[in-house]
Amino acid sequence: MGLFVGVDVGTGSVRAALFASDGQLLATATEAITLWNPQPDLYQQDSEAIWHSCCQCVQRVLSSSGVDPAAVAGIGFDATCSLVVLDAALSPLSVSPTGEPNQNVIVWMDHRAVKEAEHINRLGHAVLDGVGGTISPEMQTPKLLWLKKHMPDTCWKKAGMFMDLPDFLTWKATGSTTRSLCTLVCKWTYQADGVEAGWSKSYFEQIGLGDLAEEGWKRIGTEVAAPGSPLGSGVSAEAAAQLGVPAGTPVAAALIDAHAGGLGLVACQDHVTDPCNRLGIICGTSSCFMAVSRQPCHVPGVWGPYWSAMLPDLWLSEGGQSASGKLLEALLEAHPAGRAARPSDRCIQDELEETLVKMAAEEGANDVALLASDLHVYPDYHGNRSPYADPTLRGMVSGVTLDAGLSSLARHYLATIQAICYGSRCIVEALTSGGHRISSVFVCGGITKSALFVQTLADVLGVPVICPDQPEAVLLGAAMLGAVASGLTLDEVRAQMGGPGRRVAARPQLARFHEGKYKVMQMMRQHQLSYRSMMEDAVAVTAD
Repeated sequence: MGLFVGVDVGTGSVRAALFASDGQLLATATEAITLWNPQPDLYQQDSEAIWHSCCQCVQRVLSSSGVDPAAVAGIGFDATCSLVVLDAALSPLSVSPTGEPNQNVIVWMDHRAVKEAEHINRLGHAVLDGVGGTISPEMQTPKLLWLKKHMPDTCWKKAGMFMDLPDFLTWKATGSTTRSLCTLVCKWTYQADGVEAGWSKSYFEQIGLGDLAEEGWKRIGTEVAAPGSPLGSGVSAEAAAQLGVPAGTPVAAALIDAHAGGLGLVACQDHVTDPCNRLGIICGTSSCFMAVSRQPCHVPGVWGPYWSAMLPDLWLSEGGQSASGKLLEALLEAHPAGRAARPSDRCIQDELEETLVKMAAEEGANDVALLASDLHVYPDYHGNRSPYADPTLRGMVSGVTLDAGLSSLARHYLATIQAICYGSRCIVEALTSGGHRISSVFVCGGITKSALFVQTLADVLGVPVICPDQPEAVLLGAAMLGAVASGLTLDEVRAQMGGPGRRVAARPQLARFHEGKYKVMQMMRQHQLSYRSMMEDAVAVTAD
């Protein structure tokens, strides 16, 4: 059956893994990548540096495993849905307003195009029905419009190709400019329903990007393939020397990173066998919620429904939290106790969760969860992706004291985890009201290494949460793409490479407590909107 390589490009690192045909993880490698944040809401990267890190990681997993590179039967890539810009010679073209060279990637989390997204949403084209009714500044057409408006001469007119990062990686590997249906449908407003597919000329003309249509779409993609489809003639001779695999090794049409995680979660063996009854949550810097259905489910504020974007012939609804892991990271960086020195082998999250257990015992609390009964966090520090689709929302905290010690940080950590889970409940309620059936939740990603987070999520959602025994679900999903490109069917790959998982049951005795805190979080959002309205009036009067 051969071996399969999966390459995953996240926000802060590149990872590669080598899998056996039965799903056994044989080797992994990681390389950090640079993220520039030159001003608020702008996040930029270097596509060539990312590709170099991909090559380094693939070489390292092959070297460390000691396998013959000729045994690699397929390679799959996934990456964040970031926008890569290349010039007419297909070299990096800067997207930096200050012209920083090689910063040619607008990262997914970049919010420079908020006004452009608002403009597109006011126009209300029917295309928006396929993105939950509201386009996000994290999607590509608002970012393209921003480049045209703000960098017309230095970027827009000079650009020879606009690509989603996953498609850029497969182009570097094969020389094929074929785009993945996943990236185009989910982030570029490409239209597909199983019968017809193509770009909406009227949409691009309406929003001010009609020149892309006049060019015949050549800068954003004219050839599209389903995820897992083999591209070109496989790895090119040039890329073979860089990656360390033989030329001609099959390369699959890619997936967005969260969607690769969803694919890996679907492979997890559990008694809930129907993928339409599963919700996958990929918990990284942000969190993505993947639910599939046999008929399209239109859910306001939730992206999609997208046909065949993750699983063939099924409709995908994609919810999201713009900050989850990033929110915990920001807390640890900002709190004095989080910045305090500690032994290098000591994980601060483990220390905080042990501290909470001790505090609960000392304070006579029936459960750790109760320690945050009077500390409330509203989690939309980077805006709300779903279900409110409001990038202008901000975070809030109620119940702060002067305590700056470890116990204070532990309480804030707990309250933030709870807030992330309450945000998850908002999304799940929207999905179920839109027609999705969810009987269990499958999770992967950095936050899920926390037993406290997983248990809290089960308690808040009231359904079992399953953690795959294979912790690298995103890398597994990427490797599964490579297996499909090698000639296997997706059903064969899921059966062979999927493994068991650990179920965490909800605790009904905490349902009333979390119901109360959930209502508080919802009230905090309403208060924030009220504060905003009050201050807009005050500012208007002051300006007069």
